[in-house]
Amino acid sequence: MKRALFVAAALAALPVAAQAQKMNPQPNFYFGAEGGLNWMLNTTVTAYNLPGQPTYNVSPTTGFAVGGIVGYDFVGPRVELETVYRQTPNNVAINGTAIMNKVGQLGVLANFLYDFMPGQAFTPYVGVGAGVGFVDSATSLGSTVFAYQGILGVSYWVDNNIRVSLDGRYYGTTNPTLYSANWTNQNFGVMLGVTVKLGPPQVVEPPPAPPVTAPSFMVFFDWDRSTLSAQALNTIKQAADVYKTKGNARITATGHTDTSGPESYNMALSLRRANAVKDALVRNGVPATAISVVGKGEQGL
Repeated sequence: MKRALFVAAALAALPVAAQAQKMNPQPNFYFGAEGGLNWMLNTTVTAYNLPGQPTYNVSPTTGFAVGGIVGYDFVGPRVELETVYRQTPNNVAINGTAIMNKVGQLGVLANFLYDFMPGQAFTPYVGVGAGVGFVDSATSLGSTVFAYQGILGVSYWVDNNIRVSLDGRYYGTTNPTLYSANWTNQNFGVMLGVTVKLGPPQVVEPPPAPPVTAPSFMVFFDWDRSTLSAQALNTIKQAADVYKTKGNARITATGHTDTSGPESYNMALSLRRANAVKDALVRNGVPATAISVVGKGEQGL
């Protein structure tokens, strides 16, 4: 009357998936330090107060720049106050002045910057700044000037609070004075900086784990029977072994029949088959509490 179809035992385990975190910067104050190289463009200085009013052709070489910043990040726009000291060696020593084979200058500037793609690990940015500068003259940093700069750079977010930046800059001032002489002051530089944003690190929730397809095992019964063959017992042992590797899983034993015979008889037969699978799983070390039994009868063929 009944022909054997199958019982499927499905194991579902809770997966563990590692997900990469995405940057999620938040508005807050930050502070940092920076340093790099500075190149001053060639210029001339005429000492009108010295006999003969000599003219000095100043040829600077590679110098350094070092400074610190405090600011506020709006996530995209940023505003900051920056102080940078630059010193550039040159070929000129003017006795009685602070220009003795070097030119030092200090700038205090308010900067406005804009970050492109602030949610990405690498963030390009541009900026401009303006403020006050102090340049070596007759005395150290003795000439007060208007200072301005343009900035183009890229930053890397180590995490949501720590940022490493590398940028190129043009820094200029109005003409500093040396006694009655004026001279041009234009600089290009490369700066490497590190900033730390205040506040606790932002906790980023990982995205949901992808769905996992549970493994299935199929066993067949003889027609109108619920006894397990040797082949079926071997398949059930494999299912039990998989369960043991999961550690924490659920098994559903689902019994089926064909369509011959009364529907009520087929439903009862499918339950006997599912319970036969459950008993075999228990004998192979699977806890009975981990097994659900379902009889489908003729359904789901």
